[in-house]
Amino acid sequence: MDWTTILLSATLAFVITFFSIPVIIQVAKSKKLFDEPDERKVHKTVIPTLGGLGIFAGFILATLIGVPAGSSSELQFIAAACIVIFFLGIKDDIMVLSASKKFAGQLIAAGILIKFGGIQITNMYGFLGIHELPAAASVVFTMLTIVVITNSFNLIDGVDGLAGSLGLLTSLVFGAYFAFNGNITFAVVSLSLAGSIAGFLIYNFSPAKIFMGDTGSLLLGLLNSVLSIKFIAIAGNPNSTLHLEAAPAIGFAILMIPLFDTLRVFTLRILNRRSPFSPDRNHVHHFLLDLGFSHKMVTFICVTVNIAFIAAAYFIRYLQTTAVIGILFCCVIVFISTVYYFSRQKNKKMSKANVSKPAMARTTQRFTMAAEPTPVEAD
Repeated sequence: MDWTTILLSATLAFVITFFSIPVIIQVAKSKKLFDEPDERKVHKTVIPTLGGLGIFAGFILATLIGVPAGSSSELQFIAAACIVIFFLGIKDDIMVLSASKKFAGQLIAAGILIKFGGIQITNMYGFLGIHELPAAASVVFTMLTIVVITNSFNLIDGVDGLAGSLGLLTSLVFGAYFAFNGNITFAVVSLSLAGSIAGFLIYNFSPAKIFMGDTGSLLLGLLNSVLSIKFIAIAGNPNSTLHLEAAPAIGFAILMIPLFDTLRVFTLRILNRRSPFSPDRNHVHHFLLDLGFSHKMVTFICVTVNIAFIAAAYFIRYLQTTAVIGILFCCVIVFISTVYYFSRQKNKKMSKANVSKPAMARTTQRFTMAAEPTPVEAD
């Protein structure tokens, strides 16, 4: 394994992103390309939203330079899908796209990966007793997986540093696996992404100077969908250098917080007869904010919990895929349910306090008026 190439790619991605972000901030301010605060968002001031441009620049340049020529037939199609997502995100950050157009763009990117790049889930490795998937089922399931994971980072990007920190964690874990397994192409892809995210996070931690916008979050989601699918295919192969039992469960655990939160929110919106892409304040980071945690603490909690799930999945992987995923599902449901319960309790207390304040004010006003002397008219 050429560690020098991998580390240089990650370093180059970091440097490009780190030095491009201040320029992007300056241009965004001069052109008034801001994210406007509203009742659903947690920030109160206008902040530039084009950080994803710096992430994309650092990632794509470092990857194309770092991957040895002719070492992978998949890279050109991964780059093509990234370019589709990049222009989709840029247009949404500047002009705002409808959910249907964003969805169509994601399907195009997924189609490129599946049809031309061969990025496909063909085996479930025993999950629910399923092994090899029929061709049609494989295409549909892969398409669904790419779209859901792509949107998971878009939806979790609601707190300063959160999506970037989770993306940094996942790309480092995937990168380490591919590097030790001897797959230089995906090691470079993963760690170039990690380097570009690290360069961006310096400007994105609370108080954020810039947001990654849809350009960055959709790119993170798309690349993590590719990395997770390749991870499952390689780690689940018994002939792999680093074969892992329950590879799909470990892949799920690596993306646990953004992926499960998205599946949960999508399900609730559909049950309420709403579009799964309609905005609300029903994400796990909103619950943690309602409990009074700062942006940095919300990010720390989510990343720490995600690390715990990765470690748990790795150490219990011998229980096989179905059992491991079942255990992970139960644990994450308990975690989010607990956070939700205490956030609702705190909101109820605050609502009661707010209701009682006007009543107390009116009572005080009545006593004040009663105590005032009645004016006497002069003869």
